[in-house]
Parts: sequence; C-alpha cells; structure tokens
Amino acid sequence: MRLIASLFALLSLCALGACGAGNRDASDAMLLEGEGAPSPLLYEITSDYGSVEGWLFGTIHALPDGVTWRNEAIERVSEQADHLLVEVAAMEDRQGIARTFTELATTPDLGPLPPRIDPELHAALADMIVRSETPLGDFNETETWAAAIMLAQVDAIGRPRNGVDRALIRDFNDRVVGGFETPGMQLGVFDALDEEDQRDLLEGTVREWMVSRDNPGWLTRAWLRGDLETIENATSQGIMADPELREALLVQRNRDWMGTLLAALQSSRRPLIAVGTAHIVGPDGLPALLEAEGYSVRRIQ
Repeated sequence: MRLIASLFALLSLCALGACGAGNRDASDAMLLEGEGAPSPLLYEITSDYGSVEGWLFGTIHALPDGVTWRNEAIERVSEQADHLLVEVAAMEDRQGIARTFTELATTPDLGPLPPRIDPELHAALADMIVRSETPLGDFNETETWAAAIMLAQVDAIGRPRNGVDRALIRDFNDRVVGGFETPGMQLGVFDALDEEDQRDLLEGTVREWMVSRDNPGWLTRAWLRGDLETIENATSQGIMADPELREALLVQRNRDWMGTLLAALQSSRRPLIAVGTAHIVGPDGLPALLEAEGYSVRRIQ
C-alpha cells in the first residue's frame, strides 16, 4: 500500500542518498496511463457565515516524470489563495535535513536489522535491502524507524522531485509559504516511537512492499482519480491498522496542526492548505476536525 513511501515519509530524505536507488525510472508513468482527467481531492472551507475562508488539497509526495495532476480547479484555487500551508516548508534545506536525520537515526551498536523483525519476513527484507543498494552492515547503527523509511522507497512509484508539495511551493514563490512542522519535528514523530512500534513499522513496510509488487501504482492511481473510498480504506489498513502507529503518525499530528490551521483561516488572508491526502480523509481527518469547529468543508472536484 506504500503509505509510508507515498503519504508520510519526508520528501527530502531522498536528498540524503538514503533512498531513491531502488526507485524505478520514468517508465512508471505508463502505470498511470488511461486514468482520465486528474481529480485529486480538493475542498473549499467556508465559515458559518458562508464566506470562503480557504481551501484544503490532498497531495502526494512523489510522482513519475510527465504525470499531469493539475486541472482547472487546482489552478484557480492556486491563483486565488493568498498564502500556502504545507507539512514542511523547508524542503530544500538538504544539508540541514541530512544532519537532523543522521542525529536522530543513528545509534551505535544496535546490531543487525533482520533479527528485529519476524523471521518469516527475513527473505523479503533481504530482497529489499539488495534493491535499495545499501550494504546490509550500514543498518547496524540505524534505528528501526529510520530503516523503515529508507526501505519504504524501494520500488516506490515516482520521484520526490515531482511531488505536488514541492510544485506548489514553487508556484507560491511570490507569496508566503508556511509549514505545520519543521523537518526535525516530522522526523521526531518517528524517533519518538518505542522500539516495539518501530519494529511494527518496519514489518509493515516489508509486508506492504510484498503486496505492492502485484499491483504497483494502485495508490497513485487512486490519488489521481480522487478515489475517496480507496484512499480511506488505505489509511485504515496495513501499517495504519496498528492503533499506536495510526495515533502517532496521523491522528495526533492532525490535532497538533489545528491551532495553526484555525489561525490561518481566521486571518484576513485565505490559505491553501496542502498536505498528504491521508490527513484529509476519515473521521480523524482535517475536514472532520474543521467541521467540529463550525466550518463547512465541501469537495469542489
């Protein structure tokens, strides 16, 4: 289901050389052919007075070269919005992110990676490590959560350089761009997991890779279509079926963002809030939290 690779992993990690070697090439775009006009999830946020206060866009963090995801509604909203809010605004600070990742992800003498997970997954894990082109011994000092993020990129569809978040940040180069989290905050969510949850994360990443080999690109296709049912199902299965991981990686982060989000909506400038699509679906998603605050959230495509 590639949730970690497609929806949660920090985009800029691929700038570290920690992933990307196992990504397929631009021929991945062929997997998305025949999907019709793009219609990613885009919502209009209105106050109880009926005035439009902003927009909410569910993004994806990596796409193959040449994939068209913009449409008339997205272009119109991008022009009308006064400022942009994304998960992490400082995506181009590659050196800073590299330092933070190394500091958080490295602990001496952790030992080999395979014994940290179920033996039945050892063969698949070995295949992933080979495809990642990362020497097995390099993981001996890598914390389990960090290994999961690194390996989640193996055979991932698309490239972070084509991520929607990055494209929107470029579009708003003449306007204010803010972030809900810093790179350290986002990586810190993973680093704060206890070891048992980190191992669940790694096991889930391996299992999802095994499943995704039979249907590569299915979640990206669902994103392009704006297939709400498929996306909602994806955010409650696999890794996200684990209550502790779901709470830490999704639910609590949404709650933490609400203060910043409400302040943006109550300002005189109308924001475009562009975050990973997993954050805007389901009972714990941002639309549900906004509606609980008295706003109306309506899909406009």
